[in-house]
Amino acid sequence: MTAERAARGGGGEDGLVLTAADVAQLVHGELKGDAAVVVRAIAPLDRARADELSFCASAKYAPFLESSAAGVVLVTPELAGLPSAAGARIVVAKPHDALLSLIPRFYRAPGRTPGIHPTAIIGSGVRIGEAPSIGPYAVIEPGAMLGDRVTVGAQTVVGAGARLGDDVQLYAGVTVYANAQLGRRVIVQSGGRIGADGFGYVFRGDRHEKIPHVGGCILEDDVEIGANSTIDRGSIDDTVIGAGTKLDNLVQVGHNVRIGRLCLLMAQVGVAGSAHIEDGCILAGQVGVAGHLTIGAGATLAAQAGVFGDIPAGETWSGYPARPHKEALRAQAAMFKLPGLLRRIERLLARSEEDA
Repeated sequence: MTAERAARGGGGEDGLVLTAADVAQLVHGELKGDAAVVVRAIAPLDRARADELSFCASAKYAPFLESSAAGVVLVTPELAGLPSAAGARIVVAKPHDALLSLIPRFYRAPGRTPGIHPTAIIGSGVRIGEAPSIGPYAVIEPGAMLGDRVTVGAQTVVGAGARLGDDVQLYAGVTVYANAQLGRRVIVQSGGRIGADGFGYVFRGDRHEKIPHVGGCILEDDVEIGANSTIDRGSIDDTVIGAGTKLDNLVQVGHNVRIGRLCLLMAQVGVAGSAHIEDGCILAGQVGVAGHLTIGAGATLAAQAGVFGDIPAGETWSGYPARPHKEALRAQAAMFKLPGLLRRIERLLARSEEDA
Protein backbone atom coordinates (compact mmCIF):
# COMPACT_ATOMS: atom_id res chain seq x y z
CA MET A 1 0.00 0.00 0.00
CA THR A 2 1.33 3.44 -0.91
CA ALA A 3 1.24 6.12 1.79
CA GLU A 4 3.29 9.27 2.14
CA ARG A 5 3.48 12.26 4.40
CA ALA A 6 1.84 15.34 2.94
CA ALA A 7 3.83 18.50 2.50
CA ARG A 8 0.98 20.45 4.11
CA GLY A 9 -1.14 19.42 7.05
CA GLY A 10 -4.61 18.17 6.22
CA GLY A 11 -7.49 17.05 8.41
CA GLY A 12 -5.47 14.09 9.60
CA GLU A 13 -3.16 15.02 12.44
CA ASP A 14 -0.04 13.63 10.80
CA GLY A 15 -0.78 14.78 7.24
CA LEU A 16 -1.22 11.20 6.00
CA VAL A 17 -2.20 10.83 2.36
CA LEU A 18 -3.97 7.82 0.86
CA THR A 19 -4.84 7.24 -2.76
CA ALA A 20 -8.22 5.92 -3.81
CA ALA A 21 -6.48 2.62 -4.56
CA ASP A 22 -5.11 2.55 -0.99
CA VAL A 23 -8.58 3.16 0.43
CA ALA A 24 -10.15 0.44 -1.71
CA GLN A 25 -7.53 -2.02 -0.52
CA LEU A 26 -8.01 -1.11 3.13
CA VAL A 27 -11.80 -1.56 3.04
CA HIS A 28 -11.85 -4.44 0.54
CA GLY A 29 -14.07 -2.40 -1.77
CA GLU A 30 -14.54 -2.14 -5.52
CA LEU A 31 -12.87 0.93 -7.00
CA LYS A 32 -14.68 2.91 -9.69
CA GLY A 33 -12.89 5.94 -11.13
CA ASP A 34 -9.43 7.42 -10.77
CA ALA A 35 -7.23 5.23 -8.57
CA ALA A 36 -4.68 8.05 -8.15
CA VAL A 37 -7.00 10.53 -6.39
CA VAL A 38 -5.51 11.39 -2.99
CA VAL A 39 -7.30 12.21 0.27
CA ARG A 40 -5.94 13.61 3.51
CA ALA A 41 -8.99 13.58 5.79
CA ILE A 42 -12.63 12.49 6.23
CA ALA A 43 -15.56 14.92 6.04
CA PRO A 44 -19.37 14.99 5.57
CA LEU A 45 -20.65 15.01 2.00
CA ASP A 46 -21.86 18.59 2.11
CA ARG A 47 -18.57 19.99 3.48
CA ALA A 48 -15.95 17.71 1.97
CA ARG A 49 -13.20 19.15 -0.22
CA ALA A 50 -11.41 17.60 -3.17
CA ASP A 51 -8.70 16.17 -0.91
CA GLU A 52 -11.16 14.59 1.53
CA LEU A 53 -13.05 11.30 1.72
CA SER A 54 -16.76 10.99 2.47
CA PHE A 55 -19.49 8.35 2.36
CA CYS A 56 -23.12 7.80 1.38
CA ALA A 57 -25.09 4.94 2.88
CA SER A 58 -28.68 6.05 2.20
CA ALA A 59 -30.59 7.18 -0.89
CA LYS A 60 -31.98 10.16 1.01
CA TYR A 61 -28.51 11.71 0.84
CA ALA A 62 -28.30 11.34 -2.95
CA PRO A 63 -28.57 15.13 -3.55
CA PHE A 64 -25.55 15.67 -1.30
CA LEU A 65 -23.66 12.93 -3.12
CA GLU A 66 -24.30 14.57 -6.50
CA SER A 67 -23.12 18.02 -5.36
CA SER A 68 -20.31 16.94 -3.03
CA ALA A 69 -16.76 18.08 -3.81
CA ALA A 70 -15.28 15.01 -2.05
CA GLY A 71 -12.41 13.37 -3.90
CA VAL A 72 -13.34 9.83 -2.85
CA VAL A 73 -16.74 8.55 -1.71
CA LEU A 74 -17.68 5.24 -0.11
CA VAL A 75 -21.06 4.05 -1.40
CA THR A 76 -23.26 0.98 -1.09
CA PRO A 77 -23.84 -1.23 -4.17
CA GLU A 78 -27.38 0.16 -4.46
CA LEU A 79 -26.05 3.74 -4.71
CA ALA A 80 -23.03 3.05 -6.89
CA GLY A 81 -24.73 4.29 -10.05
CA LEU A 82 -25.99 7.63 -8.67
CA PRO A 83 -24.56 10.84 -10.12
CA SER A 84 -21.45 12.07 -8.32
CA ALA A 85 -18.62 14.50 -9.03
CA ALA A 86 -16.20 12.48 -6.93
CA GLY A 87 -13.01 11.44 -8.67
CA ALA A 88 -13.40 7.92 -7.32
CA ARG A 89 -16.18 5.84 -5.83
CA ILE A 90 -15.49 2.80 -3.69
CA VAL A 91 -18.34 0.32 -3.42
CA VAL A 92 -18.66 -1.43 -0.06
CA ALA A 93 -21.55 -3.25 1.58
CA LYS A 94 -21.43 -1.15 4.76
CA PRO A 95 -19.80 2.29 4.45
CA HIS A 96 -20.05 2.94 8.20
CA ASP A 97 -18.12 -0.24 8.94
CA ALA A 98 -15.53 0.69 6.32
CA LEU A 99 -14.95 4.02 8.05
CA LEU A 100 -13.89 2.20 11.21
CA SER A 101 -10.77 0.95 9.46
CA LEU A 102 -10.05 4.33 7.85
CA ILE A 103 -10.50 6.81 10.71
CA PRO A 104 -7.41 5.59 12.64
CA ARG A 105 -5.35 6.07 9.47
CA PHE A 106 -6.09 9.78 9.43
CA TYR A 107 -6.64 10.62 13.09
CA ARG A 108 -4.39 9.30 15.81
CA ALA A 109 -5.91 8.98 19.26
CA PRO A 110 -4.08 11.07 21.89
CA GLY A 111 -1.39 8.96 23.51
CA ARG A 112 -1.37 8.23 27.22
CA THR A 113 1.67 9.03 29.32
CA PRO A 114 2.28 6.49 32.09
CA GLY A 115 3.06 7.92 35.49
CA ILE A 116 1.49 9.35 38.63
CA HIS A 117 1.26 13.14 38.82
CA PRO A 118 2.86 14.57 41.98
CA THR A 119 -0.40 16.29 42.98
CA ALA A 120 -2.39 13.03 42.92
CA ILE A 121 -3.48 11.71 46.32
CA ILE A 122 -3.09 7.96 46.81
CA GLY A 123 -4.69 6.46 49.92
CA SER A 124 -3.37 3.67 52.08
CA GLY A 125 -3.64 0.11 50.85
CA VAL A 126 -4.23 1.13 47.23
CA ARG A 127 -3.04 -1.44 44.70
CA ILE A 128 -2.04 -0.12 41.28
CA GLY A 129 -1.12 -2.33 38.31
CA GLU A 130 1.49 -1.76 35.65
CA ALA A 131 1.84 1.45 33.60
CA PRO A 132 -0.84 3.60 35.28
CA SER A 133 -1.56 7.15 34.11
CA ILE A 134 -2.92 9.18 37.02
CA GLY A 135 -3.51 12.88 36.34
CA PRO A 136 -3.27 16.08 38.35
CA TYR A 137 -5.27 16.24 41.61
CA ALA A 138 -6.77 12.81 41.12
CA VAL A 139 -7.78 11.05 44.34
CA ILE A 140 -7.51 7.30 44.84
CA GLU A 141 -9.10 6.47 48.18
CA PRO A 142 -7.91 3.73 50.57
CA GLY A 143 -8.25 0.13 49.48
CA ALA A 144 -8.98 0.82 45.83
CA MET A 145 -7.57 -1.62 43.26
CA LEU A 146 -6.47 -0.52 39.79
CA GLY A 147 -5.55 -2.98 37.05
CA ASP A 148 -2.84 -2.59 34.44
CA ARG A 149 -2.73 0.46 32.15
CA VAL A 150 -5.55 2.26 33.95
CA THR A 151 -5.97 5.94 33.12
CA VAL A 152 -7.38 8.29 35.78
CA GLY A 153 -7.97 11.83 34.54
CA ALA A 154 -7.41 15.10 36.32
CA GLN A 155 -9.57 15.71 39.41
CA THR A 156 -11.15 12.28 39.16
CA VAL A 157 -12.04 10.44 42.36
CA VAL A 158 -11.86 6.66 42.76
CA GLY A 159 -13.66 5.72 45.97
CA ALA A 160 -12.52 3.46 48.76
CA GLY A 161 -12.53 -0.21 47.82
CA ALA A 162 -13.44 0.42 44.18
CA ARG A 163 -12.05 -2.04 41.64
CA LEU A 164 -10.97 -1.03 38.16
CA GLY A 165 -10.02 -3.68 35.59
CA ASP A 166 -7.21 -3.53 33.06
CA ASP A 167 -7.25 -0.67 30.52
CA VAL A 168 -10.04 1.27 32.23
CA GLN A 169 -10.11 4.91 31.15
CA LEU A 170 -11.66 7.56 33.39
CA TYR A 171 -11.69 11.04 31.89
CA ALA A 172 -11.33 14.25 33.91
CA GLY A 173 -13.87 14.93 36.63
CA VAL A 174 -15.26 11.40 36.96
CA THR A 175 -16.41 10.06 40.33
CA VAL A 176 -16.37 6.33 41.01
CA TYR A 177 -18.01 5.80 44.38
CA ALA A 178 -16.82 3.38 47.04
CA ASN A 179 -16.80 -0.33 46.19
CA ALA A 180 -17.97 0.13 42.60
CA GLN A 181 -16.59 -2.46 40.16
CA LEU A 182 -15.50 -1.64 36.62
CA GLY A 183 -14.46 -4.42 34.26
CA ARG A 184 -11.77 -4.38 31.62
CA ARG A 185 -11.67 -1.60 29.01
CA VAL A 186 -14.48 0.37 30.60
CA ILE A 187 -14.58 4.03 29.54
CA VAL A 188 -16.25 6.76 31.59
CA GLN A 189 -16.39 10.19 29.98
CA SER A 190 -16.01 13.44 31.91
CA GLY A 191 -18.58 14.10 34.60
CA GLY A 192 -19.74 10.48 34.87
CA ARG A 193 -20.91 9.39 38.32
CA ILE A 194 -20.70 5.68 39.03
CA GLY A 195 -22.26 4.20 42.16
CA ALA A 196 -24.04 7.17 43.74
CA ASP A 197 -26.97 6.50 46.08
CA GLY A 198 -30.27 5.83 44.38
CA PHE A 199 -33.42 7.87 44.92
CA GLY A 200 -35.17 6.02 47.74
CA TYR A 201 -37.08 7.43 50.71
CA VAL A 202 -39.73 6.35 53.21
CA PHE A 203 -42.12 8.96 54.60
CA ARG A 204 -42.03 8.77 58.39
CA GLY A 205 -43.75 11.21 60.65
CA ASP A 206 -43.21 14.59 59.07
CA ARG A 207 -40.29 13.91 56.74
CA HIS A 208 -38.84 11.75 53.99
CA GLU A 209 -36.31 9.40 55.53
CA LYS A 210 -33.49 8.25 53.27
CA ILE A 211 -33.15 4.52 52.56
CA PRO A 212 -29.48 3.50 52.96
CA HIS A 213 -28.05 2.12 49.72
CA VAL A 214 -25.72 -0.75 50.49
CA GLY A 215 -25.84 -2.61 47.18
CA GLY A 216 -23.16 -2.60 44.51
CA CYS A 217 -22.62 -0.94 41.13
CA ILE A 218 -21.04 -3.19 38.51
CA LEU A 219 -19.96 -2.22 35.00
CA GLU A 220 -18.88 -5.28 33.04
CA ASP A 221 -16.17 -5.42 30.35
CA ASP A 222 -16.23 -2.93 27.43
CA VAL A 223 -18.97 -0.72 28.84
CA GLU A 224 -18.80 2.97 27.93
CA ILE A 225 -20.54 5.69 29.93
CA GLY A 226 -21.12 9.09 28.29
CA ALA A 227 -20.40 12.50 29.75
CA ASN A 228 -22.49 13.52 32.76
CA SER A 229 -24.32 10.21 32.95
CA THR A 230 -25.13 8.69 36.32
CA ILE A 231 -25.37 5.06 37.41
CA ASP A 232 -26.85 4.58 40.89
CA ARG A 233 -25.73 1.80 43.19
CA GLY A 234 -28.26 -0.76 44.35
CA SER A 235 -30.26 -0.40 47.53
CA ILE A 236 -29.75 -3.97 48.78
CA ASP A 237 -29.22 -5.56 45.34
CA ASP A 238 -26.63 -4.59 42.68
CA THR A 239 -27.00 -2.28 39.71
CA VAL A 240 -25.40 -4.05 36.71
CA ILE A 241 -24.50 -2.79 33.24
CA GLY A 242 -23.79 -5.75 30.95
CA ALA A 243 -20.68 -6.29 28.84
CA GLY A 244 -20.40 -4.20 25.69
CA THR A 245 -23.31 -1.90 26.53
CA LYS A 246 -22.90 1.78 25.62
CA LEU A 247 -24.59 4.73 27.31
CA ASP A 248 -24.73 8.16 25.69
CA ASN A 249 -24.39 11.48 27.52
CA LEU A 250 -26.92 12.50 30.18
CA VAL A 251 -28.33 9.04 30.83
CA GLN A 252 -29.76 8.20 34.26
CA VAL A 253 -29.84 4.60 35.51
CA GLY A 254 -31.60 4.06 38.83
CA HIS A 255 -30.88 1.68 41.69
CA ASN A 256 -31.07 -2.10 41.21
CA VAL A 257 -31.43 -1.75 37.42
CA ARG A 258 -30.09 -4.62 35.35
CA ILE A 259 -29.05 -3.83 31.78
CA GLY A 260 -27.95 -6.72 29.60
CA ARG A 261 -25.16 -7.12 27.08
CA LEU A 262 -24.66 -5.01 23.95
CA CYS A 263 -27.44 -2.51 24.62
CA LEU A 264 -27.48 1.10 23.42
CA LEU A 265 -29.02 3.84 25.57
CA MET A 266 -29.04 7.25 23.90
CA ALA A 267 -29.07 10.79 25.26
CA GLN A 268 -31.38 11.66 28.17
CA VAL A 269 -32.73 8.16 28.64
CA GLY A 270 -34.01 7.57 32.17
CA VAL A 271 -34.41 4.10 33.65
CA ALA A 272 -36.19 3.89 37.00
CA GLY A 273 -35.24 1.57 39.82
CA SER A 274 -35.33 -2.23 39.50
CA ALA A 275 -36.13 -2.19 35.78
CA HIS A 276 -34.62 -5.02 33.74
CA ILE A 277 -33.39 -4.35 30.19
CA GLU A 278 -32.37 -7.57 28.48
CA ASP A 279 -29.58 -8.13 25.94
CA GLY A 280 -29.37 -6.17 22.69
CA CYS A 281 -31.99 -3.51 23.39
CA ILE A 282 -31.92 -0.02 21.88
CA LEU A 283 -33.42 2.92 23.78
CA ALA A 284 -33.44 6.09 21.66
CA GLY A 285 -33.20 9.64 23.01
CA GLN A 286 -35.36 10.69 25.97
CA VAL A 287 -36.97 7.30 26.48
CA GLY A 288 -38.36 6.92 29.99
CA VAL A 289 -38.76 3.48 31.60
CA ALA A 290 -40.80 3.12 34.76
CA GLY A 291 -39.55 1.01 37.65
CA HIS A 292 -39.80 -2.79 38.00
CA LEU A 293 -40.47 -3.37 34.28
CA THR A 294 -38.82 -5.74 31.82
CA ILE A 295 -37.72 -4.75 28.32
CA GLY A 296 -37.35 -7.99 26.35
CA ALA A 297 -34.17 -8.92 24.51
CA GLY A 298 -33.65 -7.13 21.21
CA ALA A 299 -36.49 -4.65 21.73
CA THR A 300 -36.26 -1.12 20.33
CA LEU A 301 -37.87 1.94 21.92
CA ALA A 302 -38.22 5.00 19.70
CA ALA A 303 -37.32 8.48 20.89
CA GLN A 304 -39.40 9.91 23.74
CA ALA A 305 -41.28 6.66 24.31
CA GLY A 306 -42.84 6.52 27.77
CA VAL A 307 -42.81 2.93 29.02
CA PHE A 308 -45.34 1.90 31.67
CA GLY A 309 -45.53 -1.83 31.00
CA ASP A 310 -43.31 -4.73 29.97
CA ILE A 311 -42.07 -4.74 26.36
CA PRO A 312 -41.98 -8.09 24.49
CA ALA A 313 -38.65 -9.27 23.11
CA GLY A 314 -37.73 -8.16 19.60
CA GLU A 315 -40.52 -5.62 19.18
CA THR A 316 -40.36 -1.90 18.35
CA TRP A 317 -42.53 0.38 20.47
CA SER A 318 -43.02 4.14 20.44
CA GLY A 319 -45.23 6.93 21.75
CA TYR A 320 -46.58 8.03 25.11
CA PRO A 321 -47.67 5.76 26.59
CA ALA A 322 -45.52 3.39 24.56
CA ARG A 323 -47.31 0.90 22.32
CA PRO A 324 -46.33 -1.19 19.27
CA HIS A 325 -44.90 1.22 16.71
CA LYS A 326 -47.49 0.68 13.96
CA GLU A 327 -50.29 1.10 16.47
CA ALA A 328 -48.69 4.30 17.76
CA LEU A 329 -48.47 5.67 14.22
CA ARG A 330 -52.15 4.91 13.58
CA ALA A 331 -53.12 6.61 16.84
CA GLN A 332 -51.07 9.65 15.96
CA ALA A 333 -52.60 9.83 12.49
CA ALA A 334 -56.08 9.64 14.00
CA MET A 335 -55.24 12.45 16.42
CA PHE A 336 -54.11 14.68 13.55
CA LYS A 337 -57.52 14.22 11.95
CA LEU A 338 -59.37 15.51 15.03
CA PRO A 339 -59.19 19.26 14.20
CA GLY A 340 -60.83 18.65 10.82
CA LEU A 341 -63.51 16.45 12.36
CA LEU A 342 -64.25 19.07 15.02
CA ARG A 343 -64.68 21.75 12.38
CA ARG A 344 -67.13 19.54 10.49
CA ILE A 345 -69.11 18.87 13.69
CA GLU A 346 -69.22 22.59 14.47
CA ARG A 347 -70.59 23.34 10.97
CA LEU A 348 -73.23 20.62 11.33
CA LEU A 349 -74.29 22.01 14.72
CA ALA A 350 -74.47 25.52 13.31
CA ARG A 351 -76.72 24.31 10.44
CA SER A 352 -79.02 22.39 12.79
CA GLU A 353 -79.43 25.53 14.91
CA GLU A 354 -80.28 27.56 11.83
CA ASP A 355 -82.85 24.98 10.70
CA ALA A 356 -84.41 25.01 14.12
